[in-house]
Amino acid sequence: MKPDRFKAMEASLSEGGALPGGADLLQLGKEVLQIEASAIREVADRINLSFGHAIDLLADCRGRVVVSGMGKSGLIGKKIAATLASTGTPALFLHPAEAIHGDLGMLVPGDVALLLSNSGETEELLHLLQYIKRTGIPLISMVGNPASSLSRCADVVLDISISQEACPFGLAPTASTTAALALGDALAIALARKKGFKIEDFARLHPGGRLGKKFSRVCDLMHHGKQVPVVSTTTPMDEVIYEMSHKGLGITTVVDESWRLAGVISDGDLRRLLQKEGGGVLSRNAGDCMTRNPVTIKSQELAARALHLMEQRKITSLVVTDEQLHVEGILHLHDLWGTGMF
Repeated sequence: MKPDRFKAMEASLSEGGALPGGADLLQLGKEVLQIEASAIREVADRINLSFGHAIDLLADCRGRVVVSGMGKSGLIGKKIAATLASTGTPALFLHPAEAIHGDLGMLVPGDVALLLSNSGETEELLHLLQYIKRTGIPLISMVGNPASSLSRCADVVLDISISQEACPFGLAPTASTTAALALGDALAIALARKKGFKIEDFARLHPGGRLGKKFSRVCDLMHHGKQVPVVSTTTPMDEVIYEMSHKGLGITTVVDESWRLAGVISDGDLRRLLQKEGGGVLSRNAGDCMTRNPVTIKSQELAARALHLMEQRKITSLVVTDEQLHVEGILHLHDLWGTGMF
C-alpha cells in the first residue's frame, strides 16, 4: 500500500501540479527512508538456507566471483564486486551487454557467477545465462521475482523482492536496489568471516590513502638504527641526559650486557628524579634510574595496535623489540600523526 502522502503527490503530478513544499518534502524524505528500511527488513526476514548455500559456493570458488547486472542492478553489482574484492574474495563486474559482444572471455570455468535482476527476465542477462549453463559455471541469482527465468536456471536463488518501491509511481528502482545492495554486503561480510579474513588482510589490500596509512606496520614508522637512543645499565646519568637530548625522542632505552632491553628512562622519569634528588641524580647510573619492564611492541604489529597501547598505558613512546628483547627501534606518538588514526 502506498502512503497517503505518496498518493497525493502522484495525483498532483498527474494533474500538472507542483510538488508540495517545505515541511511536506521533509516528511516525504522520511517516508522514502522508512520504505527503504522496510525493504531491507523484508529481505532480512527471508534469509534462509539458500544464503548459506550461496556462501558455500562463493567460498569454494577457485577463480573469481563474476558479478553482472543491467542498468541500476548493474550499478549495485559493481559495488558488490568491489566489496567482495576488498574483503578478500577476487571479484569483477561484467557488463552483460558487453559480455555478449566479446567480453565473455572474462568468465571462465572455476568462476562463480552472481547475476542481479529485479524482474529476472532481463534480456541481456538471459543471453549471458546460456553461456553460463553451457560452461557449467555455478550461478547465484539475486532476483525480485523468484518465479522468473533467471531464478529457474540458478543453482542458488536469493529473493530480493519487496512490497513497494520508494518511487511514488513504483517505477524508479529505489527500495529494490537498496535491498539488493544490503544483501550483497551481507554476502561479502559473511563470506569474509567464513574465510577467516582478518584486519591484517584488510591492511594488505588497502595500501594507499588514509586507510593504507592507518594500517601501516610499526616497522614502517619506527625510528631505527642510529636514530634510537641506547645506553647501558652502567652509563652515568650525565651521559644518559646527553643521549636523550641528542636523539630528541624524549626517551632512551637501557640495555644489559647482552644488549637486551633492561628498561627505559623518559623525560618524565628524569624530571621526577630531579625533583626528588636534585643534582644528586648525576652521581647515579642508568640502571639505578630506569623504569624496568617497559611496554614493548613487535615490529610487525599494526600501527593501530601501537596507538591503542599508547592510549591505554598513557605513554608517548613504545620500544620495538624482537622475540629475545633486543631493541629494534622506537615508535613515538608523533610518528602516528600522519596515519589518519586521530
